Amino acid sequence: MKTLGLDVGTKTIGVAVSDAFGWTAQGLTTLRREDGKEEEDIEAIKQLIKEHEISTIVVGLPKNMNGTIGPSAELCQDFAQQLRERTALEVKMWDERLTTMAAERMLVDADVSRKKRKKVIDKMAAVMILQGYLDSK
Repeated sequence: MKTLGLDVGTKTIGVAVSDAFGWTAQGLTTLRREDGKEEEDIEAIKQLIKEHEISTIVVGLPKNMNGTIGPSAELCQDFAQQLRERTALEVKMWDERLTTMAAERMLVDADVSRKKRKKVIDKMAAVMILQGYLDSK
């Protein structure tokens, strides 16, 4: 079974999936979000769970640099709790401090245009979240 990695934001959700062995993370997609339509977000993720035979979900937890939990982290915790309740899968939180910045740096170093970076940054952050989790196992 595979693991799904999520970079949950207010406007998008970056999605990554592991290989069947749990060794590597690959970017899958970026889901666009709309206010008040959390139900659609959950349904889209449930569809990905079914398609990719997911057994575990890892949600990035954007802690503040001092380790405290701010509004963004609370949003992610709430979303993770909804996933637990609606999917009955194991949902883990993973400290994702600086992953978006690291993803941005990697894309800049790879000479990806600003327009293209904007389209893939959340998916790339999800890959980094998931790969960090996989490497810790």
